[in-house]
Amino acid sequence: MGYIYILTNPSFPEYVKIGYATDVEQRLAELNRSTAVPFAFRVYATYEVDSALPDKKLHSILDKLNPDLRSVEDVDGKRRIREFYAMTPEDAYSILEAIAEINGYRSRLKKWRATAAAQQDEALAQEIQTLHRERQAPFAFSLCGIGPGEQIEFCYGRSENNGVLCEVVDDKHVSYRGEVWSLSALAKHLSGIRSAVAGPRFFKYNGEWLNDLRHRADG
Repeated sequence: MGYIYILTNPSFPEYVKIGYATDVEQRLAELNRSTAVPFAFRVYATYEVDSALPDKKLHSILDKLNPDLRSVEDVDGKRRIREFYAMTPEDAYSILEAIAEINGYRSRLKKWRATAAAQQDEALAQEIQTLHRERQAPFAFSLCGIGPGEQIEFCYGRSENNGVLCEVVDDKHVSYRGEVWSLSALAKHLSGIRSAVAGPRFFKYNGEWLNDLRHRADG
């Protein structure tokens, strides 16, 4: 007896790892000993099987459905074929679900609940990815149709500074209590967050997040 598993990792959310193990938690521990990946793997779902063969068969099915989904690369003249697939965990789960229902083994399929630590890692990874996108496409008030003199509102969870207003000075800066700030610097100051933040995610203009306005402007 063993398990086909679907693993996710916030380090590369566009991929899932699909493989086989007789002991999934042991396999997870082995993978997470590595320091080469910023975040830990987590189990999204498992499907209990009678042998290791269904794992290889599943890979074959996926490759036939779409050979471009699988991570394949040439390194030092050698072909590396990995167990990573460019699909959402939901799509991967639906394939296992269909197989389980066809075989009459729906009870062998299990979706694992994310731990609090895994949820925090995913949130942090999303923040890092957002920061990366922000650096690639820097925010500017003019892109959102916001000019100098307009007011924006700080909003963050249950922060005591929610509702604080500041005034747009130019395309990149705002005025708060007589001082000129960048959005990111002011967001850190008002939220109390010590790590880097994406400023537009913490402010609203006429009830809409600046980040949403920026993305809409990009079309």
